[in-house]
Parts: sequence; structure tokens; C-alpha cells
Amino acid sequence: MRTATAELDAAGIAPEDLRRAYLRCRELHARHGRTYFTATRVLPPDRRPGVHALYGFARWVDDIVDEPGPGATAAGQAARLDAVDADLGRALGGGEPGDPVLRALAHTVRRYRLPAAHFTAFMRSMRMDLTVTDYRDLDHLREYMYGSAAVIGLQVLPVLGTVVPREEAERPAAALGEAFQLTNFLRDTAEDFDRGRVYLPADVLADHGVDRDLLAHCARTRRPDPRARRAVAALVEVNQGFYREAEPGIAMLDPVARPCVATAFRLYRAILDEIAAAGHDVWSTRHRVSEARKIAAAVPALARSMLARTVPRPRPASER
Repeated sequence: MRTATAELDAAGIAPEDLRRAYLRCRELHARHGRTYFTATRVLPPDRRPGVHALYGFARWVDDIVDEPGPGATAAGQAARLDAVDADLGRALGGGEPGDPVLRALAHTVRRYRLPAAHFTAFMRSMRMDLTVTDYRDLDHLREYMYGSAAVIGLQVLPVLGTVVPREEAERPAAALGEAFQLTNFLRDTAEDFDRGRVYLPADVLADHGVDRDLLAHCARTRRPDPRARRAVAALVEVNQGFYREAEPGIAMLDPVARPCVATAFRLYRAILDEIAAAGHDVWSTRHRVSEARKIAAAVPALARSMLARTVPRPRPASER
């Protein structure tokens, strides 16, 4: 709690109700996004609340879709999303939202002048999860990932700051969001199948002789078929392509933000290493980076961030 309070103080967030709203977002981020939450601890304290608000909101809405509770129906979930959307519209329009998560989000949106279109795209993708259960090809999947992941990278970019015109850093930032998202899809293949969803593109699966029945067998037995392993291996290579596209964007960030993103980059990419080391088996275990490995990545990154804070620098291009 002391760290959280220090972050709010550093960011100049004084009203008690707003502080509680940001603390709620921070808790959601810590509980659901542990890998990126670890990386966020490397940021200067004044920038962390904005990141917590953006990720906390995303996780809060995602839970409506993925963890609706017993007895929930698709119609009930859609109604909840409609209510959130209406409250979000009020918040972004300057009104008083009903939920504390949206109060923190609206404050962050105003502070960093974030486009409302990013949130419209995000809500559109969340609605897709209620009706779309598979994706015909990578282009179809990227339609979903634009709203569910690419716009998250675009939202966070002004909070982090850049040393180049923001437009130049947007493509790598969006690619990094997609890279993280596809890594999650690969890691969570069995869990998503249990929810009735297949995020692995159907054409890639078909190229390796994989259909929904075979995926059902893998999910039921928690044992991978060789054909399914090969399909995952092919998608790991696609995922590596997103990371390669995103990597140059790290150097475009404000120096104090680079260690945070570089840490998240390494930790998420390490999940792909774990998948490959297991022979591309994503059914018998849920791959994750150990706490020891997270600490080993975060400690030197924190040192680099602290050093960057001592170097006088002009205001980031994104703040001019």
C-alpha cells in the first residue's frame, strides 16, 4: 500500500475518491496482468497510475466476457457491456461515471489526451468474444487484436512518452500489443478452448491437419498431437515476427520508460521460449515465466531506469 500511495502522490492525484479509483485499477492490473505489472514497477512512480488505469479497465471489461459467473448468458453479458459502454461514453464526454474504474480511466484519458476511438475499438473487440468462436485466418484474427491489443499499445504510448514524433512510434507500439496478445493466445490455447473459443487461425491449423475435433481431443486429454504441435510452432514464428516489428519502438520511448517496456518485451517473449522448450505443447501445462526470472529481469531494468532519471533531458516529443 505504501508503494501505491507513493505512486499517487508522485502523479499529483489528490482527491480521495480518485485515489481509491486508481487503487482499484492497480489491484486489477496486479491480479490479472502479473508479467506486465512486474515491468510497470520499473517505470517512474508518477507514470504508473496511468498504466494501471488503462490495464485495469481492460481487465475489468475482459472479466465480463471471460469470467461472467455461474448462470450468465450471452445476452446478459452483452447487456453488461452495453451498460459499461454507456458509462464509458459519459466518462469520456466529461460526465461523472458510476464505476471507480471508469473514474480513473477518464482522468487518465483527459490527462494524456487519449483518443476516444481507441476505446470504441476495444469495446467492439470485447463484443466479438460473445459471438465469434474462431478465426478463419491471421487477417481475421488481427481485426480482433486491433481492438483487444494494438490499441492498448497506442493508449499506453503517451503515458510512457517518446523521443520521436508519436506517430512514428505508433506502429511498433501496436505491434507490441499484438505480440503480447498472440503470446497469451498460444499459452492459453487449452483454457480458451474450454471456453468455446479458438484464437489460432483456422487456415494455419488446416495447413497442419488440425481441425476443431483434434483440438477438442488435445484439450480433453491435455496431451498434444504432433500435428497440433507443428501448428503451434508455425504460430510461434508468426508471433516472433510481431516482436521483431515491435523491437525498434523501444528506442523511440522516453529513456525512463525504455527499461519497463524492454522488461515486458523480454518476459513475454520468454513465454515463447518456454513453449518451444516444451516441444510446442500448450495443453499439458500453462507456460509462465518464473518469479525468479521476473525479478532477474526487473532488478537491472530498475537500475537502468533510475540512472535514466538522473540524466537531464528535454521534454519527450509526445509532451511538446
